[in-house]
Amino acid sequence: MTMARQWHSVQDTYGHLLQLIPSDRFLKMQSLKEVPFFICPYPPQEQVAVDRMVGQLTNKLEQTGVQILEINLYDLSIDLLKKRNVWTRILETESAISKDQLHELLNGILDVEDHLIPAIASRMADTKCDVMFMTGIGEVYPYIRSHNVLSNLQKTAKDHPMLMFFPGKYTHSLERGASLDLFGRLNDDGYYRAFNIFDIET
Repeated sequence: MTMARQWHSVQDTYGHLLQLIPSDRFLKMQSLKEVPFFICPYPPQEQVAVDRMVGQLTNKLEQTGVQILEINLYDLSIDLLKKRNVWTRILETESAISKDQLHELLNGILDVEDHLIPAIASRMADTKCDVMFMTGIGEVYPYIRSHNVLSNLQKTAKDHPMLMFFPGKYTHSLERGASLDLFGRLNDDGYYRAFNIFDIET
């Protein structure tokens, strides 16, 4: 068995995930005392390559019979804004209002507990999946915080493994607790119940 402790390259990560995710050991982690949430941290400068890798990984896994539901938080946010008929207005007024005003407006419409999580739950109900991928984390910061999504998602997405692709660093230790550092610089607070995917044996 091999163990990947940290990011090495897109190729190594692809190989690690392709070997790990279809395994019974990973897919049947519903019995964990903790929720089956995993984080795949990666260097932000690898964003384009990671996006490509996620698509290739999804296609390859589905060929083996593992159904993937990808939730891109940026795309989901735009869908919610369009459904509320405010997307065009935001585009028209963004340059004329302050960042604080925009932040306040989006916080209400994209409230994680009231709007985002129900939208994710709806997509999960409409799509049979074995594993959920969550992407678009960096694109929605600071309007949507990853630790807030994870905390509110615990009751909704606890029956299948969920893997969040995180552009930054995720450290987790008994001594220091958990830390989500977006882009390797911005502390997005901790979420101690998630596992670093590189610490999971294949």
